[in-house]
Amino acid sequence: MTSTNTPENLGSTNPATATDSARSAATDGTPVMLALHQTVLGGPEVLRLAELPRPAPGLGEILVAVHAAGLNPTDVKHRALSIFLPPPPLTLGWDVSGTVVETGPGVTLFQPGDEVFGMLPYPYGAGSHAEYVTGPTRAFAAKPAEIDHVQAAALPLAALTAWQSLVETAGLRAGQRVLIHAAAGGVGHLAVQIAKERGAHVTGTASAPKHEFLRELGADACVDHRSEDFTDTAEPYDVVLDALGGETATRSVGVLRPGGVLVSLVPGAEDTSAAAEKAQVRAVTLLVEHDQAGMRAVAELVRRGRLRAHVSDTFPLAEGARAHELAETGRTVGKLVLTVR
Repeated sequence: MTSTNTPENLGSTNPATATDSARSAATDGTPVMLALHQTVLGGPEVLRLAELPRPAPGLGEILVAVHAAGLNPTDVKHRALSIFLPPPPLTLGWDVSGTVVETGPGVTLFQPGDEVFGMLPYPYGAGSHAEYVTGPTRAFAAKPAEIDHVQAAALPLAALTAWQSLVETAGLRAGQRVLIHAAAGGVGHLAVQIAKERGAHVTGTASAPKHEFLRELGADACVDHRSEDFTDTAEPYDVVLDALGGETATRSVGVLRPGGVLVSLVPGAEDTSAAAEKAQVRAVTLLVEHDQAGMRAVAELVRRGRLRAHVSDTFPLAEGARAHELAETGRTVGKLVLTVR
């Protein structure tokens, strides 16, 4: 039988987050926690720091004391619209880095006190924007000792998306040419690094002020999406990673060689599929999945110094609405992270 003991002193109290590790139970004895919660859909103002029951791990699950949690564009979209999740009340967040507090029945990979990071099952496993969260054991991997919890929390969803797109779906190989749209964004800047690690020639689209950042990541060429046409290329690409969708996805078909692969992170339009069929290229839409093998691959790249998230800003959990406001501008370089402990 697995241990269910709770380790003491999981982290110091940070008044800015309104986190109080001494708070243990409601008046009826139920353990409670603080979470960035919403009861209606809407703008950032609907987010409130609320006291909720602390979850308990079920079969094959672990309870994690959250130290930091990444914020992704999908959080912003789900706050405003019912896309995949049911209507509120809800607590968002899929990225998490923290410490195992308790293990459920059947868990053998982790024990209380272990530092882990991972992505909760997308989309229905949301809930990491809180002091505690539960999730299936195999959604997590051991946090690399080389990075802190903020860095670790910035990685899971975006890095898994890039890995599953380029490596597992497109089968990117050394010597191939890849075009990455929105290359300075959360997924994009990690995709640039993963593609370079695979030995590919990387071109990224971004506004001109972000080109130096992309070159520092290893990009071989940059295209200013404001003043240049990415379809004006002397050589076709083997792979395109598209985080924009719409017309960008459709036009991207034209820069691929026959047999090339377009991986879009936005559901494609019929004209994209028709264009792909005519051009004899493969066009697919990817929805990221929790995956321990992928998380371990990401962790290994981190340990080898080949992958690092760029965290442009951090916000205490209590200021999550401000983080959403910034994310909505669409101008963030890299990732935003909520700090909890």
